[in-house]
Amino acid sequence: MSGPLSGIKIVDLTTVISGPSATMLLADQGADIIKVESISAPDHARGAGFGSNHFTSVFLNNNRNKKALALDLKDPRGKAALLTVCQDADVVIQNFRPGVVERLGVGEADIRKVNSEVIYVSISGFGETGPLAHKPVYDPIIQAVSGLATIQAGSDELRPRLIRTILPDKLTGIVTAQAVTSALFHKLKTGEGQHVRVSMLDAVVNFLWSSDMGSQTFVGQTVSQQRAATFIDLIYETKTTYISVSAMANKQWLALCTAVGHPEWQDDERFKTPALRDQNANERLEMTQAALLSRSAEDWLERLEAAGVPCAPVLTRSQMVDHPQVLANDLLFTSQHPVAGEIRQARPAARFSKTPLETRLPAPKHGEHTREILLAAGMSDDQVAELLTAGAIHASD
Repeated sequence: MSGPLSGIKIVDLTTVISGPSATMLLADQGADIIKVESISAPDHARGAGFGSNHFTSVFLNNNRNKKALALDLKDPRGKAALLTVCQDADVVIQNFRPGVVERLGVGEADIRKVNSEVIYVSISGFGETGPLAHKPVYDPIIQAVSGLATIQAGSDELRPRLIRTILPDKLTGIVTAQAVTSALFHKLKTGEGQHVRVSMLDAVVNFLWSSDMGSQTFVGQTVSQQRAATFIDLIYETKTTYISVSAMANKQWLALCTAVGHPEWQDDERFKTPALRDQNANERLEMTQAALLSRSAEDWLERLEAAGVPCAPVLTRSQMVDHPQVLANDLLFTSQHPVAGEIRQARPAARFSKTPLETRLPAPKHGEHTREILLAAGMSDDQVAELLTAGAIHASD
């Protein structure tokens, strides 16, 4: 057994990031993932970003532990082949725009005709209804509509800013994977499948609400214009490089004052309580920054850590890879991809004591497992050969 989801079969019709990241998380936890791609238009991630031998890092890092099936859903024979594969699937997941899967004949109703107990999962940008539901969606669009870009600006009055990682896509993948396991648990108890719907907008707004929507939480007390307490990040320059320091509790603040050589700050009325320190955050952080310019990062980290003040170096990507804590966590591993060569990846974050995870398969070539998958679904060699000749399926082998 490899992972707690060993034996679960998932047919994956998703592309790019949100869906493939969800299914790779489930694959890493043991599920058998069949990645279905169009013959003429395979997953866009195959050609996006830095790559080696036609395998991009984006594709490699969202599609390991999957088997690849390539077919033409616009050909009735290709669609029939997919339905055959779906007959014993526990989950079918797609992230087409609303309405597209129904036009292709692989919507929930079509799949349920051949598998009445399937869990059918739909990922969308904005949901199934409403004025934006049928718009094409990419990560920056969701950052804009959800309020995330304005939150990142710090104030409603300043220019909105994007987070420099595709948070909505990746967050939607995590939310979807968690929802799938919940649906699987319900099916285990009752035998019932169901339709699970996740929109990127829903995932991000829910994510933001816990810490960034206080002004919108109390009905009747809504604040129309948002302004940050401070626009200074908790990143400080030293004589050598940058560090992060975060003194939230009273004990930590008092220790910071002493450690940076300014015990008189402890008696400053502006900083007596956490609430006052928030109200006077600009002054507090500017004073802290001025003090930290006097020594090297290494010196400050040693002093602050000894005083019990939360602190850390600010690492570049290459420095993070070699950091002792990352190494101690065995967080990164290398493997030999048969096409891309030696690659480095991050292991799944969750660790299981009874069902440890392992990397079973590298990210697949386009249609690499088409024959194997269709034969396992009950087709004969002759039937598979006929579909290949007709161009309804593609096999890279």
